[in-house]
Amino acid sequence: MSALQGLGWTFDTVASTYEKYRPGYVDELYQAIFKYISIDKNSNVVEVGSGGGQATGPMLQTGCRLTAVECGECFSGRLKEKFREYQNFSVINGKFENVDFPENTFDLVFSASAFHWIPEAIGYKKVFSMLKSGGAFARFANHPYRAKGTPALSGEIDEIYDEYYYRYYNKKREPLRAYTDAQAKTRAMIAEKYGFADIQYALFYRERVFSAREYVELLGTYSDHIAMEESIRQPFFLKIEEAINRHGGTITVSDTIDLQLARKNG
Repeated sequence: MSALQGLGWTFDTVASTYEKYRPGYVDELYQAIFKYISIDKNSNVVEVGSGGGQATGPMLQTGCRLTAVECGECFSGRLKEKFREYQNFSVINGKFENVDFPENTFDLVFSASAFHWIPEAIGYKKVFSMLKSGGAFARFANHPYRAKGTPALSGEIDEIYDEYYYRYYNKKREPLRAYTDAQAKTRAMIAEKYGFADIQYALFYRERVFSAREYVELLGTYSDHIAMEESIRQPFFLKIEEAINRHGGTITVSDTIDLQLARKNG
């Protein structure tokens, strides 16, 4: 179990901030999904770990019947309110691995930046059993890379992380690296172990610019940062905010979004 496992509960404590600062996904990603599998009003779809609904809206716009599975009570309530006009939308408040679904029923199961919280074998086997023959699993996530073009700022933030974050977790800092094509391929091929076929993957890119205050509020939506003691987290965030302000007042985050697609055949 990684150091982050077990911290999924933290997101629900900052639901409104999470919804504000966690990004949605680029149109090209949805186009790739819908090219892989046609989704319309006759389709039955499940979303695993909906959070603030960043990926929910674009899927509902296809007219499909969508069931969102979300373990956070606050998020579940916000999802019901946010998408209340969709009669074909329902929310199950619970952990995906604990919810019973009929076998061979769904055209698409998808998960946006959430599937890593589920034990691999449990998650993939369950998705495979749920899908109809020819049904698809779409897994995607955003991987941010901060201050790539401003090494002085990035180095200063690294030092602040050493002083607070890594000391708190008693870990050594790992070099900051962009998410790679090789990593995306490795993640995509996990599905092959569980009987999936026609495996594909793709990468998409974008940049986001934050003020110093916005950036520390974004950091406050990450599970491992939320879990830090307030007496440590507060000066940690303050020093990062001060560093950004000394370097012009904004910070650019370069996102790599990976998409993995797999199909249940037979």
